[in-house]
Amino acid sequence: MGILNVSSDSFFDGGKYVSEDAIVQRAEQMIEEGVSIIDIGAVSTRPGAGAISTKEELLRLLPAIKAVRKHFPDIPVSVDTFRSWVALRVVDECGDCIVNDISGGDFDEHMFDTVGKLGLPYILMHIRGNPQTMQDNPHYDDIIKDISKYFSERVRRLTKAGVKDVILDPGFGFGKTVDHNFDLLNRLDAFKVFQLPVLVGVSRKSMIQKLLDVDVENSLGGTISANTMALLGGADILRVHDVKEAVESVRIFTKLKEVASL
Repeated sequence: MGILNVSSDSFFDGGKYVSEDAIVQRAEQMIEEGVSIIDIGAVSTRPGAGAISTKEELLRLLPAIKAVRKHFPDIPVSVDTFRSWVALRVVDECGDCIVNDISGGDFDEHMFDTVGKLGLPYILMHIRGNPQTMQDNPHYDDIIKDISKYFSERVRRLTKAGVKDVILDPGFGFGKTVDHNFDLLNRLDAFKVFQLPVLVGVSRKSMIQKLLDVDVENSLGGTISANTMALLGGADILRVHDVKEAVESVRIFTKLKEVASL
């Protein structure tokens, strides 16, 4: 899953992809590098990020999705939003998509029912608090047990709402310390008990920057390593800024699995 941010203040590439030409060029590059899904978001959810209105989100998001759909109609699109009204408008104007909700339904009580009625796949992410508060001394008794409980309760609600396709995202960096994130990465295979696809998004995040004492521009090497660990732990989808390198990691991992089965 390749990240296409059309927000102005995302932590890595904010403001780079605003014009239609820049959006199309970025989407084309990712497709050439082997992306499977393009995840388009208009609201920054980095720690401390400010909120924007639904109107502003749609003003940024709809032209970007329309441009990608116009030029690359066969590539699946995921919409990074926590607002049910945004999901409705996107489907109405751009067609079906995947809904990637960082809030796990907590920021909009209508999200689960909306996704169910629209018949869309849904990415259920774990978060503690919101982008303004999530890094204020987060605590877990046992991070795997706590997140598993969160997933269990929400998967039941999603099923009741008619959502057929659910992808789990443990939410690296969303209400977690560096140690929490690496504990989560180390025990990622625990979520296989749900028998649902698992998405991992660690691309260039602070867990890598802080551990390696590098800035975001120099965090690619650490990202590749963390992505490889995620694949070994059972990740089904990698959400990344750097598609080429992630595709190479997947190819190497796949070859290892093939040889092991001979």
